[in-house]
Amino acid sequence: MPATSGSKNRRQEKEKQILLAAEKVFAEAGFGGATMQLIADVSGLPKANIHYYFQTKEDLYRQVVSNIFDIWLQAAQAFDESSGPAEGIGGYIDAKMEISRKHPMGSKVWASEVMHGAPVIQDYLEEVLVSWTEGRMKVIQRWIDQGQMEPVDPRHLLYMIWATTQHYADFQHQIATLNGGEPLNDADWQNAKTSVREIILRGLGVKDTGNEGRP
Repeated sequence: MPATSGSKNRRQEKEKQILLAAEKVFAEAGFGGATMQLIADVSGLPKANIHYYFQTKEDLYRQVVSNIFDIWLQAAQAFDESSGPAEGIGGYIDAKMEISRKHPMGSKVWASEVMHGAPVIQDYLEEVLVSWTEGRMKVIQRWIDQGQMEPVDPRHLLYMIWATTQHYADFQHQIATLNGGEPLNDADWQNAKTSVREIILRGLGVKDTGNEGRP
């Protein structure tokens, strides 16, 4: 049993190593410019190892895209586990900002894929993204109907949140340039999260209870 557990852990570590390298390569080179050899070089593993875990480049690419979307889905739990927009929308914004901070390469892969018409993951958009979006729109509409926030089009509210929060990942270089050539530090990120959250919630007529007591 210990040997089996150790083998499983090693496999998981190698998969993680490959996926992190693939994220970087796909973000910088796109699907068309990426090669399994380049991903192997960045990961520090033999090309044969890459093919052992992922038979084709498309398999690996779809896994990278799936991973970032799964992380975004986890962020959406803020909607499902809250009773109102201050906690739900505010918590979602906080989570999405943290994802942009910690997973910028994955976000860039997603953005590039969609901007090119989603040639590889269109089925994923139609099957998963559509269902997810419709579910969150119903939650937002319920809060509107209950008088907890100003009436807005839930779809466009989501688009605004995505565009704003993912900007910090997809335009990371531009933000660093405008920040004196330095990436955002911990204080900068906290200020960005607080500002984005306050601006959006204030526009929705929602008191930002999550920021009470903050300087």
